[in-house]
Amino acid sequence: MKRSSVSSSGGLSRRRFLLAAASAGVALPLVGKTGIAMAADKPLAGQTVNILISQPHSLTGSKLAKDFEAATGAKVNVTVVPYDQVQAKATLDVQSGVNEFDVIDFWYPTKGQLAEDGIVEDVTAWIERDKAQIQPEDFIPLIYDAYTLHDGKRWGLPYDGDSHLLFYNKEILDRNGVAVPTTWDEYQAAIQKISVAESKNGIYGAAVLGGKAPIIIGSSYANRLAGFGGVFLNEDGSSALDSEAAVAAAKALVATNPWALPTPLETRFEEGLPAFLGGKVAFIEFWSDLGVYAQDPSGSKIVDKWGATQIPVGGGNTKPRLALNAGFGFAVSAGSGKKDAAWELIKFATSPQYQEELLLLTGSGIDPDRKSLLYSDKYKAFAPKVQGALAGALEESLPWPTTPESPQLQQALADELALALAGSKTPEQAIADAHAAWQRILGA
Repeated sequence: MKRSSVSSSGGLSRRRFLLAAASAGVALPLVGKTGIAMAADKPLAGQTVNILISQPHSLTGSKLAKDFEAATGAKVNVTVVPYDQVQAKATLDVQSGVNEFDVIDFWYPTKGQLAEDGIVEDVTAWIERDKAQIQPEDFIPLIYDAYTLHDGKRWGLPYDGDSHLLFYNKEILDRNGVAVPTTWDEYQAAIQKISVAESKNGIYGAAVLGGKAPIIIGSSYANRLAGFGGVFLNEDGSSALDSEAAVAAAKALVATNPWALPTPLETRFEEGLPAFLGGKVAFIEFWSDLGVYAQDPSGSKIVDKWGATQIPVGGGNTKPRLALNAGFGFAVSAGSGKKDAAWELIKFATSPQYQEELLLLTGSGIDPDRKSLLYSDKYKAFAPKVQGALAGALEESLPWPTTPESPQLQQALADELALALAGSKTPEQAIADAHAAWQRILGA
Protein backbone atom coordinates (compact mmCIF):
# COMPACT_ATOMS: atom_id res chain seq x y z
CA MET A 1 0.00 0.00 0.00
CA LYS A 2 1.38 3.38 -1.00
CA ARG A 3 1.89 5.70 1.91
CA SER A 4 1.05 9.34 1.36
CA SER A 5 3.60 11.92 2.41
CA VAL A 6 3.40 15.49 3.65
CA SER A 7 0.77 17.32 1.66
CA SER A 8 1.88 19.77 -0.97
CA SER A 9 -0.13 22.46 0.77
CA GLY A 10 2.44 22.42 3.57
CA GLY A 11 -0.35 22.23 6.15
CA LEU A 12 -2.87 24.88 7.08
CA SER A 13 -2.01 28.50 6.44
CA ARG A 14 0.15 29.78 9.26
CA ARG A 15 -1.51 33.18 8.80
CA ARG A 16 -4.96 31.67 9.34
CA PHE A 17 -4.27 28.90 11.80
CA LEU A 18 -4.13 30.39 15.29
CA LEU A 19 -4.18 27.28 17.42
CA ALA A 20 -4.74 27.61 21.09
CA ALA A 21 -2.50 25.73 23.48
CA ALA A 22 -0.55 24.11 20.70
CA SER A 23 0.73 27.36 19.24
CA ALA A 24 4.11 28.49 20.43
CA GLY A 25 5.01 32.13 20.74
CA VAL A 26 1.72 33.41 19.31
CA ALA A 27 -0.23 35.94 21.33
CA LEU A 28 -3.94 35.13 21.24
CA PRO A 29 -6.42 37.59 22.69
CA LEU A 30 -9.03 35.35 24.30
CA VAL A 31 -8.77 32.83 27.13
CA GLY A 32 -11.48 30.27 27.85
CA LYS A 33 -12.66 28.94 31.20
CA THR A 34 -10.21 26.06 31.03
CA GLY A 35 -7.26 28.42 30.76
CA ILE A 36 -6.65 27.43 27.14
CA ALA A 37 -6.02 30.31 24.78
CA MET A 38 -8.85 30.62 22.28
CA ALA A 39 -8.35 31.17 18.57
CA ALA A 40 -9.25 34.61 17.29
CA ASP A 41 -11.04 33.00 14.35
CA LYS A 42 -12.18 29.47 13.55
CA PRO A 43 -9.84 28.21 10.82
CA LEU A 44 -11.31 24.69 10.84
CA ALA A 45 -14.96 25.70 11.13
CA GLY A 46 -17.14 23.29 9.21
CA GLN A 47 -14.59 20.45 9.31
CA THR A 48 -14.96 17.22 11.25
CA VAL A 49 -12.07 15.18 12.63
CA ASN A 50 -12.68 11.58 13.71
CA ILE A 51 -10.43 10.12 16.40
CA LEU A 52 -10.09 6.48 17.45
CA ILE A 53 -9.15 6.42 21.13
CA SER A 54 -8.52 3.69 23.72
CA GLN A 55 -10.97 3.24 26.58
CA PRO A 56 -8.61 4.47 29.37
CA HIS A 57 -8.43 7.78 27.47
CA SER A 58 -12.19 8.27 27.15
CA LEU A 59 -12.23 11.24 29.53
CA THR A 60 -9.38 12.94 27.71
CA GLY A 61 -11.08 12.26 24.40
CA SER A 62 -14.21 14.10 25.53
CA LYS A 63 -12.18 17.01 26.86
CA LEU A 64 -10.03 17.17 23.75
CA ALA A 65 -13.09 17.24 21.47
CA LYS A 66 -14.58 20.16 23.39
CA ASP A 67 -11.36 22.16 23.66
CA PHE A 68 -10.21 21.65 20.08
CA GLU A 69 -13.58 22.74 18.74
CA ALA A 70 -13.49 25.84 20.95
CA ALA A 71 -10.03 26.68 19.65
CA THR A 72 -10.45 25.90 15.96
CA GLY A 73 -14.10 25.40 15.13
CA ALA A 74 -13.54 21.78 14.11
CA LYS A 75 -15.99 19.22 15.40
CA VAL A 76 -14.28 16.14 16.83
CA ASN A 77 -16.03 12.78 16.84
CA VAL A 78 -14.52 10.38 19.38
CA THR A 79 -14.82 6.60 18.99
CA VAL A 80 -13.78 4.76 22.15
CA VAL A 81 -12.71 1.09 21.96
CA PRO A 82 -11.04 -1.32 24.41
CA TYR A 83 -7.29 -0.79 24.62
CA ASP A 84 -6.53 -4.15 22.99
CA GLN A 85 -8.69 -3.47 19.93
CA VAL A 86 -7.28 -0.17 18.63
CA GLN A 87 -4.76 -1.71 16.23
CA ALA A 88 -7.26 -4.12 14.67
CA LYS A 89 -9.91 -1.44 14.21
CA ALA A 90 -7.46 1.08 12.76
CA THR A 91 -6.04 -1.49 10.36
CA LEU A 92 -9.45 -2.63 9.17
CA ASP A 93 -10.54 0.97 8.67
CA VAL A 94 -7.67 1.70 6.27
CA GLN A 95 -7.40 -1.65 4.52
CA SER A 96 -11.14 -1.85 3.90
CA GLY A 97 -11.14 1.61 2.36
CA VAL A 98 -13.75 2.92 4.78
CA ASN A 99 -11.25 5.50 6.09
CA GLU A 100 -13.47 6.71 8.90
CA PHE A 101 -10.69 7.80 11.24
CA ASP A 102 -8.27 10.69 10.95
CA VAL A 103 -6.35 10.30 14.23
CA ILE A 104 -5.36 7.03 15.92
CA ASP A 105 -4.48 6.63 19.60
CA PHE A 106 -1.98 3.78 19.19
CA TRP A 107 -0.25 1.51 21.72
CA TYR A 108 3.44 2.06 21.05
CA PRO A 109 4.51 -1.61 20.61
CA THR A 110 2.21 -1.72 17.56
CA LYS A 111 4.02 1.21 15.94
CA GLY A 112 6.26 -0.87 13.68
CA GLN A 113 3.46 -2.98 12.26
CA LEU A 114 1.16 0.00 11.78
CA ALA A 115 3.93 1.76 9.86
CA GLU A 116 4.88 -1.26 7.74
CA ASP A 117 1.25 -2.00 6.91
CA GLY A 118 0.67 1.57 5.74
CA ILE A 119 -1.90 2.35 8.42
CA VAL A 120 -0.27 5.47 9.84
CA GLU A 121 1.33 8.48 8.20
CA ASP A 122 5.03 9.32 8.09
CA VAL A 123 5.13 12.69 9.85
CA THR A 124 8.92 13.17 9.92
CA ALA A 125 8.83 16.23 7.68
CA TRP A 126 5.88 17.72 9.53
CA ILE A 127 7.75 17.46 12.84
CA GLU A 128 10.76 19.18 11.34
CA ARG A 129 8.57 21.91 9.84
CA ASP A 130 6.70 22.51 13.12
CA LYS A 131 9.47 21.75 15.61
CA ALA A 132 9.36 25.20 17.23
CA GLN A 133 5.75 24.51 18.11
CA ILE A 134 6.11 20.81 18.96
CA GLN A 135 9.39 21.09 20.92
CA PRO A 136 10.45 17.48 20.23
CA GLU A 137 13.59 17.95 22.31
CA ASP A 138 11.34 18.24 25.37
CA PHE A 139 10.04 14.69 25.04
CA ILE A 140 11.86 12.18 27.25
CA PRO A 141 14.26 10.73 24.61
CA LEU A 142 13.60 7.07 25.46
CA ILE A 143 9.85 7.60 25.15
CA TYR A 144 10.10 9.73 22.01
CA ASP A 145 12.09 7.09 20.15
CA ALA A 146 10.19 4.07 21.49
CA TYR A 147 6.83 5.62 20.65
CA THR A 148 7.50 7.20 17.28
CA LEU A 149 10.73 6.07 15.58
CA HIS A 150 10.67 3.25 13.04
CA ASP A 151 12.98 2.69 10.08
CA GLY A 152 14.53 6.12 10.63
CA LYS A 153 11.19 7.92 10.38
CA ARG A 154 8.67 9.32 12.84
CA TRP A 155 5.10 8.01 12.82
CA GLY A 156 3.36 10.16 15.41
CA LEU A 157 3.87 12.03 18.67
CA PRO A 158 3.84 10.68 22.25
CA TYR A 159 0.62 11.24 24.18
CA ASP A 160 0.79 9.15 27.37
CA GLY A 161 4.10 8.11 28.94
CA ASP A 162 3.05 4.97 30.77
CA SER A 163 5.10 2.92 33.19
CA HIS A 164 4.32 0.94 36.32
CA LEU A 165 5.22 1.73 39.91
CA LEU A 166 4.69 -0.47 42.95
CA PHE A 167 1.89 1.04 45.02
CA TYR A 168 1.25 -0.06 48.60
CA ASN A 169 -1.29 0.40 51.38
CA LYS A 170 0.57 1.76 54.41
CA GLU A 171 -2.10 0.70 56.93
CA ILE A 172 -2.07 -2.94 55.80
CA LEU A 173 1.73 -3.05 55.83
CA ASP A 174 1.96 -1.45 59.27
CA ARG A 175 -0.51 -3.75 60.99
CA ASN A 176 1.29 -6.79 59.57
CA GLY A 177 4.77 -5.54 60.36
CA VAL A 178 5.80 -5.52 56.70
CA ALA A 179 8.36 -3.12 55.24
CA VAL A 180 8.17 -1.73 51.72
CA PRO A 181 9.98 -4.37 49.64
CA THR A 182 12.99 -3.54 47.50
CA THR A 183 13.49 -7.03 46.04
CA TRP A 184 11.07 -9.52 44.51
CA ASP A 185 11.92 -12.01 47.26
CA GLU A 186 10.90 -9.46 49.88
CA TYR A 187 7.73 -8.74 47.92
CA GLN A 188 6.85 -12.43 47.78
CA ALA A 189 7.37 -12.84 51.53
CA ALA A 190 5.27 -9.74 52.21
CA ILE A 191 2.24 -10.74 50.14
CA GLN A 192 2.31 -14.25 51.62
CA LYS A 193 2.42 -12.95 55.18
CA ILE A 194 -0.44 -10.53 54.59
CA SER A 195 -2.66 -13.02 52.76
CA VAL A 196 -2.17 -15.67 55.44
CA ALA A 197 -3.16 -13.17 58.11
CA GLU A 198 -6.01 -11.34 56.35
CA SER A 199 -7.45 -13.26 53.40
CA LYS A 200 -10.19 -14.62 55.69
CA ASN A 201 -11.38 -11.01 55.90
CA GLY A 202 -11.19 -10.47 52.15
CA ILE A 203 -7.86 -8.65 52.20
CA TYR A 204 -4.97 -10.00 50.14
CA GLY A 205 -1.28 -9.37 49.74
CA ALA A 206 -1.56 -8.05 46.20
CA ALA A 207 -3.68 -7.54 43.14
CA VAL A 208 -1.62 -9.04 40.33
CA LEU A 209 -2.70 -8.05 36.84
CA GLY A 210 -2.71 -11.34 34.96
CA GLY A 211 -5.51 -10.87 32.43
CA LYS A 212 -4.53 -12.56 29.19
CA ALA A 213 -4.28 -9.41 27.06
CA PRO A 214 -0.60 -8.65 26.33
CA ILE A 215 -0.95 -5.13 27.70
CA ILE A 216 -2.06 -6.62 31.07
CA ILE A 217 -0.17 -9.84 31.77
CA GLY A 218 2.71 -8.57 29.66
CA SER A 219 3.11 -5.56 31.93
CA SER A 220 3.30 -7.71 35.06
CA TYR A 221 5.92 -9.86 33.38
CA ALA A 222 7.85 -6.82 32.10
CA ASN A 223 8.08 -5.44 35.64
CA ARG A 224 9.81 -8.60 36.76
CA LEU A 225 11.96 -8.85 33.65
CA ALA A 226 13.18 -5.30 34.29
CA GLY A 227 13.67 -6.08 37.98
CA PHE A 228 15.84 -9.09 37.22
CA GLY A 229 17.91 -7.06 34.76
CA GLY A 230 16.58 -8.71 31.61
CA VAL A 231 15.54 -7.46 28.18
CA PHE A 232 13.04 -8.68 25.58
CA LEU A 233 15.39 -8.68 22.60
CA ASN A 234 19.12 -8.90 22.21
CA GLU A 235 21.02 -6.12 20.45
CA ASP A 236 20.90 -8.07 17.20
CA GLY A 237 17.10 -8.24 17.41
CA SER A 238 16.92 -11.91 18.40
CA SER A 239 14.83 -13.25 21.27
CA ALA A 240 16.34 -12.79 24.74
CA LEU A 241 13.77 -15.01 26.42
CA ASP A 242 16.34 -17.78 26.83
CA SER A 243 18.07 -15.75 29.56
CA GLU A 244 18.11 -16.53 33.28
CA ALA A 245 16.35 -13.22 33.90
CA ALA A 246 13.48 -14.14 31.57
CA VAL A 247 12.88 -17.42 33.39
CA ALA A 248 13.26 -15.83 36.84
CA ALA A 249 10.68 -13.20 35.91
CA ALA A 250 8.13 -15.86 34.94
CA LYS A 251 8.78 -17.82 38.13
CA ALA A 252 8.31 -14.69 40.23
CA LEU A 253 5.02 -13.92 38.50
CA VAL A 254 3.62 -17.43 38.95
CA ALA A 255 4.73 -17.49 42.60
CA THR A 256 2.24 -14.72 43.41
CA ASN A 257 -0.75 -16.90 42.49
CA PRO A 258 -1.61 -18.35 45.95
CA TRP A 259 -1.30 -14.99 47.73
CA ALA A 260 -2.95 -12.60 45.29
CA LEU A 261 -6.50 -11.36 44.88
CA PRO A 262 -8.32 -14.32 43.31
CA THR A 263 -7.39 -14.87 40.61
CA PRO A 264 -4.53 -13.15 38.80
CA LEU A 265 -5.51 -14.72 35.48
CA GLU A 266 -8.84 -12.89 35.71
CA THR A 267 -7.50 -9.64 37.19
CA ARG A 268 -7.29 -6.76 34.76
CA PHE A 269 -7.26 -2.97 35.02
CA GLU A 270 -10.97 -3.08 35.84
CA GLU A 271 -10.59 -5.45 38.81
CA GLY A 272 -7.23 -4.36 40.17
CA LEU A 273 -7.91 -0.65 40.48
CA PRO A 274 -11.05 -0.81 42.68
CA ALA A 275 -9.48 -3.51 44.86
CA PHE A 276 -6.55 -1.27 45.72
CA LEU A 277 -8.64 1.89 46.09
CA GLY A 278 -11.06 -0.04 48.31
CA GLY A 279 -8.32 -1.11 50.71
CA LYS A 280 -8.62 -4.80 49.79
CA VAL A 281 -5.00 -5.39 48.74
CA ALA A 282 -1.65 -4.34 50.12
CA PHE A 283 0.22 -4.01 46.82
CA ILE A 284 -0.47 -3.40 43.19
CA GLU A 285 1.84 -2.76 40.24
CA PHE A 286 0.03 -0.11 38.27
CA TRP A 287 0.36 2.86 35.97
CA SER A 288 1.63 5.94 37.72
CA ASP A 289 -1.64 7.88 37.49
CA LEU A 290 -3.01 5.56 40.18
CA GLY A 291 -1.51 8.02 42.63
CA VAL A 292 -4.05 10.59 41.46
CA TYR A 293 -6.97 8.18 41.85
CA ALA A 294 -5.75 7.16 45.31
CA GLN A 295 -5.95 10.76 46.57
CA ASP A 296 -9.44 11.38 45.19
CA PRO A 297 -11.93 10.92 48.05
CA SER A 298 -14.81 10.48 45.63
CA GLY A 299 -13.50 7.06 44.63
CA SER A 300 -10.78 6.14 47.11
CA LYS A 301 -10.94 4.76 50.64
CA ILE A 302 -7.18 5.05 51.08
CA VAL A 303 -6.56 8.80 50.83
CA ASP A 304 -3.23 9.56 52.55
CA LYS A 305 -2.84 5.84 53.37
CA TRP A 306 -0.78 4.77 50.37
CA GLY A 307 2.72 5.06 48.99
CA ALA A 308 4.58 4.42 45.76
CA THR A 309 8.04 3.14 44.99
CA GLN A 310 10.05 1.81 42.09
CA ILE A 311 9.72 -1.76 40.87
CA PRO A 312 11.72 -4.25 43.00
CA VAL A 313 14.94 -5.87 41.82
CA GLY A 314 15.83 -9.55 41.73
CA GLY A 315 18.64 -12.02 41.20
CA GLY A 316 22.00 -10.37 40.75
CA ASN A 317 20.48 -7.07 39.65
CA THR A 318 20.69 -4.25 42.18
CA LYS A 319 19.65 -1.28 40.02
CA PRO A 320 15.89 -0.58 39.99
CA ARG A 321 14.44 -0.19 36.52
CA LEU A 322 10.91 0.60 35.46
CA ALA A 323 9.24 -1.08 32.51
CA LEU A 324 7.75 1.15 29.83
CA ASN A 325 4.38 -0.58 30.04
CA ALA A 326 1.45 0.43 27.84
CA GLY A 327 2.10 3.94 26.56
CA PHE A 328 0.32 5.65 23.70
CA GLY A 329 0.93 8.07 20.88
CA PHE A 330 -1.25 9.90 18.39
CA ALA A 331 -0.81 9.18 14.68
CA VAL A 332 -2.42 10.48 11.51
CA SER A 333 -4.31 7.70 9.75
CA ALA A 334 -2.91 7.03 6.29
CA GLY A 335 -6.49 6.75 5.06
CA SER A 336 -7.56 10.15 6.33
CA GLY A 337 -8.81 12.69 3.84
CA LYS A 338 -8.15 15.44 6.38
CA LYS A 339 -4.52 14.98 7.25
CA ASP A 340 -3.80 18.64 7.85
CA ALA A 341 -6.63 18.97 10.37
CA ALA A 342 -5.66 15.65 11.97
CA TRP A 343 -2.09 16.86 12.42
CA GLU A 344 -3.26 20.10 14.00
CA LEU A 345 -5.34 18.12 16.49
CA ILE A 346 -2.32 15.96 17.36
CA LYS A 347 -0.11 18.98 17.90
CA PHE A 348 -2.80 20.53 20.08
CA ALA A 349 -3.23 17.37 22.19
CA THR A 350 0.49 16.69 22.66
CA SER A 351 1.65 20.28 23.24
CA PRO A 352 3.36 21.03 26.58
CA GLN A 353 0.54 23.36 27.60
CA TYR A 354 -2.28 20.95 26.92
CA GLN A 355 -0.41 17.92 28.22
CA GLU A 356 0.02 19.76 31.51
CA GLU A 357 -3.75 20.23 31.74
CA LEU A 358 -4.29 16.51 31.17
CA LEU A 359 -1.53 15.51 33.56
CA LEU A 360 -3.17 17.53 36.33
CA LEU A 361 -6.67 16.21 35.60
CA THR A 362 -7.89 13.39 37.85
CA GLY A 363 -9.11 10.49 35.73
CA SER A 364 -7.35 11.54 32.54
CA GLY A 365 -5.15 8.44 32.49
CA ILE A 366 -2.27 10.59 31.23
CA ASP A 367 1.26 10.22 32.59
CA PRO A 368 4.30 12.40 31.83
CA ASP A 369 6.18 12.00 28.56
CA ARG A 370 7.92 15.40 28.53
CA LYS A 371 10.89 16.41 30.67
CA SER A 372 9.40 19.82 31.39
CA LEU A 373 6.26 18.23 32.85
CA LEU A 374 7.90 15.38 34.77
CA TYR A 375 10.00 17.91 36.66
CA SER A 376 7.51 20.77 36.81
CA ASP A 377 6.58 22.32 40.15
CA LYS A 378 2.88 21.83 39.35
CA TYR A 379 3.28 18.08 38.84
CA LYS A 380 5.44 17.78 41.95
CA ALA A 381 2.71 19.47 43.95
CA PHE A 382 -0.12 17.52 42.29
CA ALA A 383 1.41 14.04 42.62
CA PRO A 384 4.47 14.29 44.88
CA LYS A 385 4.81 10.59 45.71
CA VAL A 386 4.49 9.51 42.12
CA GLN A 387 6.75 12.24 40.79
CA GLY A 388 9.43 11.26 43.28
CA ALA A 389 9.29 7.63 42.18
CA LEU A 390 9.35 8.47 38.46
CA ALA A 391 12.04 11.14 38.50
CA GLY A 392 15.36 9.78 37.29
CA ALA A 393 13.80 6.38 36.59
CA LEU A 394 11.40 6.97 33.71
CA GLU A 395 14.31 7.98 31.50
CA GLU A 396 15.98 4.57 32.02
CA SER A 397 12.93 2.33 31.59
CA LEU A 398 12.82 -1.01 29.78
CA PRO A 399 10.96 -0.52 26.47
CA TRP A 400 8.95 -3.26 24.83
CA PRO A 401 9.79 -4.44 21.31
CA THR A 402 8.37 -2.21 18.58
CA THR A 403 9.36 -4.15 15.47
CA PRO A 404 6.66 -5.06 12.94
CA GLU A 405 6.53 -8.49 14.58
CA SER A 406 5.94 -7.04 18.06
CA PRO A 407 2.16 -7.69 18.27
CA GLN A 408 2.76 -11.36 17.39
CA LEU A 409 5.61 -11.58 19.89
CA GLN A 410 3.57 -10.10 22.70
CA GLN A 411 0.57 -12.33 22.02
CA ALA A 412 2.73 -15.44 21.96
CA LEU A 413 4.33 -14.45 25.26
CA ALA A 414 0.97 -13.60 26.84
CA ASP A 415 -0.45 -16.97 25.81
CA GLU A 416 2.42 -18.84 27.44
CA LEU A 417 2.37 -16.74 30.60
CA ALA A 418 -1.36 -17.38 30.94
CA LEU A 419 -0.75 -21.12 30.72
CA ALA A 420 1.86 -20.80 33.46
CA LEU A 421 -0.50 -18.81 35.69
CA ALA A 422 -3.21 -21.40 35.08
CA GLY A 423 -0.82 -24.15 36.17
CA SER A 424 -0.92 -25.87 32.79
CA LYS A 425 2.82 -25.35 32.30
CA THR A 426 5.75 -24.68 34.56
CA PRO A 427 7.26 -21.19 34.27
CA GLU A 428 10.38 -22.73 32.78
CA GLN A 429 8.44 -24.58 30.08
CA ALA A 430 6.25 -21.59 29.30
CA ILE A 431 9.23 -19.32 28.74
CA ALA A 432 11.06 -21.96 26.72
CA ASP A 433 8.00 -22.28 24.49
CA ALA A 434 7.63 -18.51 24.24
CA HIS A 435 11.29 -18.25 23.23
CA ALA A 436 10.80 -20.89 20.54
CA ALA A 437 7.72 -19.05 19.26
CA TRP A 438 9.64 -15.78 19.16
CA GLN A 439 12.43 -17.42 17.18
CA ARG A 440 9.91 -18.66 14.62
CA ILE A 441 8.20 -15.27 14.39
CA LEU A 442 11.53 -13.48 14.02
CA GLY A 443 12.74 -15.98 11.45
CA ALA A 444 15.71 -17.08 13.55
